Amino acid sequence: MNRQFFRFAIAGAAGFVVDTGILYLMLKLGLGPYAGRVVSFLCAVFATWQINRRYTFDRPTSRSIWREWNEYLAAMICGGACNYAAYVAAIKLLPAAPLTPLAAVAVGSIAGMFVNFLIARHWVFRH
Repeated sequence: MNRQFFRFAIAGAAGFVVDTGILYLMLKLGLGPYAGRVVSFLCAVFATWQINRRYTFDRPTSRSIWREWNEYLAAMICGGACNYAAYVAAIKLLPAAPLTPLAAVAVGSIAGMFVNFLIARHWVFRH
C-alpha cells in the first residue's frame, strides 16, 4: 500500500501540473477562477486516470475502459468536492496575487488526495 500511495502521489503531482497549467490557460482566456477550475480539474482527472491505471494500480480488469473511466471520474468527483471546497476557501482567504490560483490548487489537491486514493484503491481498481 505504501508503494501504491507513493505512485498515486506521483500521479497526483503530474495531475497538479496539468490542473494548474490548464487553470492559468482558462484564466488567460477569460474564464474565472471557479469555472476555470472545473475545466482544469477534469483535465487533471483524465491525466491521473491514465497514470494510475497503468502504473499505480496496474490491475487487469474485465470491465470496459469506458466503465473504468466513468467509475474513476465518479470517484474523483467525490474527492474533488473536498478539493474544490478547499480551493474556493483558499481563493477567498488568500490575497489576490498572480500565484494565488497556484496556491489554491495546491491546498485543494492536498485536501482531496487521501479521499481520492482510498476510493480509487477500494472501488475503481479493486481486485
